[in-house]
Amino acid sequence: MTKRKATSKKAGGKPRGKAGRAKAAAPRRRWGGVILRGLIVLGIWLFVALAGLVAFYAYDLPDVSALAETARRPSVTLVAADGKEIAVFGDVYGETVAVHAVPRHLPQAVLAVEDRRFYEHPGLDVFGLARAVVANLRAGRVVQGGSTISQQLAKVLFLKPERTVKRKTQELLLALWLEQRFSKDQILTLYMNRVYLGAGAYGVDAAAHRYFGKPAAQVSLYEAALLAGLLKAPSRYNPANDPDLADRRARLVLASMVEAGFVSAGEAARAEAEKSQGRPGFGREARHFADWVLAQVPSFVGEPSEDLVVVTSLDARIQSIAEAEAEALLAGPGAERGVGQAAIVVLSPEGAVRALVGGRDYGASQFNRATQALRQPGSAFKPFVYLAALEQGALPDHRITDSPVKVGKWQPGNFAGKYYGDVTLREAFARSLNSVAVRLGRETGAAAVADAARRLGVTSEMQKELSITLGTSEVTLLELTGAYAAFANRGEAVWPYGIEEIRSASGAILYRREGGGGGRVIASDNVNRMTDLMRAVVAWGTGKRANPGRPAAGKTGTSQDSRDALFVGFTAELVAGVWLGNDDGASMKSVTGGTLPAELWGKLMTRALEGEPARPLPGAPIETAVAYPAPPAPSSPLAEQPPTQEEVGLIARILRSLTIDFDDEPQAPARNGGFGGNAGDGGPQR
Repeated sequence: MTKRKATSKKAGGKPRGKAGRAKAAAPRRRWGGVILRGLIVLGIWLFVALAGLVAFYAYDLPDVSALAETARRPSVTLVAADGKEIAVFGDVYGETVAVHAVPRHLPQAVLAVEDRRFYEHPGLDVFGLARAVVANLRAGRVVQGGSTISQQLAKVLFLKPERTVKRKTQELLLALWLEQRFSKDQILTLYMNRVYLGAGAYGVDAAAHRYFGKPAAQVSLYEAALLAGLLKAPSRYNPANDPDLADRRARLVLASMVEAGFVSAGEAARAEAEKSQGRPGFGREARHFADWVLAQVPSFVGEPSEDLVVVTSLDARIQSIAEAEAEALLAGPGAERGVGQAAIVVLSPEGAVRALVGGRDYGASQFNRATQALRQPGSAFKPFVYLAALEQGALPDHRITDSPVKVGKWQPGNFAGKYYGDVTLREAFARSLNSVAVRLGRETGAAAVADAARRLGVTSEMQKELSITLGTSEVTLLELTGAYAAFANRGEAVWPYGIEEIRSASGAILYRREGGGGGRVIASDNVNRMTDLMRAVVAWGTGKRANPGRPAAGKTGTSQDSRDALFVGFTAELVAGVWLGNDDGASMKSVTGGTLPAELWGKLMTRALEGEPARPLPGAPIETAVAYPAPPAPSSPLAEQPPTQEEVGLIARILRSLTIDFDDEPQAPARNGGFGGNAGDGGPQR
């Protein structure tokens, strides 16, 4: 009998041998199969979902057939009177340039900061995307993007700059389409010619012309780095907005080019040391003037439907002088005396705007203090008071009493409470005596003063009450300076203008200024008499610090508590107005029209007219205008020509009424419940 091998197991024990191990592995194999099948199913569903998502967004893709079309706003280019370009508005495209038609450092600069693996990836750079994610996680914010140039081009050509899942998905799909449709060089060419690079410039050629005055084919290594640096934030980094920030960004691009192996460290260092100065001042000068002119273009030619070139009246040299002198004053003595802002207007006697400074820093504030700000002119309004008196028969040598005056509860006083007694109208004007201005206004009537100002070009609303004699009605510096131009223009009204000609990009003339002005508004004799009065202000009166060393006339002005200080005046060649103050109306520290504004005016006119021969003012011989005699004692008569019998009678009637006090007169109505006083302009600068 054969013995069988026993295969017993202990009660409750585990199976032994191979059979036992197989039974133990079976459950694990079953679970592994379940998981694998689950992952496969999940993967299939994810693929289906992703395909559906892609199909959904692909269905709504923009029309790629319009690839070659360029929708843009017509550009308006402003040029100075000498042809110098001063500003461009709208969209500007340059010549289309191929990658191989520009210096190789230009596309290399773009690749160094935007997409170093451009020639290696298929439109989506997984490594670049991962690198950007890591960098952003480490920084705790978005500091690096993972989009390729193909993706950026897709966004530029077809999509809006919104940050949504839909837009990013469509951007990727379009990038892959571009990669299939075009070569790498073609994609890079499209990108370099379509991307926005600030200051209205699209494409590297337009930007090269805009910032360096040359085509893209001629840019240096430094200039290429600067252009590539604009891609991150064109409005912020462009040199027209902030040249220092643009320079720092260009240096970072050069460092990236060294890191990418495109240039050596020595080449980058030489590029930094020999950096191009580009077009100094482009886009930074005359910004307030440019805005003012642009707003007027539609009134001449309608809304632009084609590219336009506007020839302005601006003198680029005088504009640079005005901006430099204003900044020097604000940074120096102005800062010490609480002056925060300045505005300047320079006109030709016929009204052409040669320079316009609307504020200290256009980047900080686009508000135009020369054309938009309504401020009290103070005694700078007095020429209209005296003109009204002259038109009613007064003469510069007529005498009047300077003494305290009271109208109801209003008691306007002279500067420092000083009175001169018996004075001529010339001396009263030169010393800016407030009591005399009020007496003249009371005699002529506030309506006559307002009418004189209106005829000469003041368009702002004016109060027809006695306070107008001391400049309490608010005006803009531009209209006030334009009104003074009527004196320099021999009595002809002047309307300040900034546009000489408008033409299409092809050269067709759409508008050309011819004639203009409002005709004669001041009789010739009174032009001569007003010039006499205003000459005295500059020769020995409150505006002595404005003397530019040639025949000049003008008037100082200071509002109450030194909130506004002005000097407005003219030579035979130019008319200019200067305003100093603060946007919040804060008082300055002892600044009157005869101090800092007069000094600024004198420096501006001296530099602007450097090299020009001195010419006499209207109705004034040059020798007396250059060296006007000091005023005599109040008791001495000042008759340049004896009055006629008819004038004697008229003088007597005027003087009897002008020397009365107004204590018994009712209080004239005014804003804020009464008249606003005037600080005066200080005594004569002896």
